[in-house]
Amino acid sequence: MSTDPDDLELSDAEEQALHELQLGIEYVHRAYGTLLEFHHDLGHAMDRMSDAEAALRDAGHDEWADELRDEHLPAGAISDQWTFELVEEFSTEFLTSVDGFEDDVRDELADGVDHVTERRQKRRLRERAESERAESEK
Repeated sequence: MSTDPDDLELSDAEEQALHELQLGIEYVHRAYGTLLEFHHDLGHAMDRMSDAEAALRDAGHDEWADELRDEHLPAGAISDQWTFELVEEFSTEFLTSVDGFEDDVRDELADGVDHVTERRQKRRLRERAESERAESEK
């Protein structure tokens, strides 16, 4: 695998397509992080509601405590799915699939090199800095 992005035979259109795909994948990963945060936040909320069940019972409100225990605490967040199920499904069915797709495209177009656009930009900026520094030292 070539590690120098300048050795790649990518057209401008291919480089742009690969860059957009990689940015999209990064946003998919951010969305996954948000989903994990939602999962954790809802878990903490359910723990507090469980504490509220006990507090309602202690306050003599068994019917409210029973409803909380029977209806709300065991309920799923979305379509009777618990958030861990949403996280698992997103991870195994969507995230894995789009990650694999991006890997395949990157392998085909860029010999597996990741962040081609950024690597090229890094090289150009460093070369410019070196060139301008050398000019100013003359």
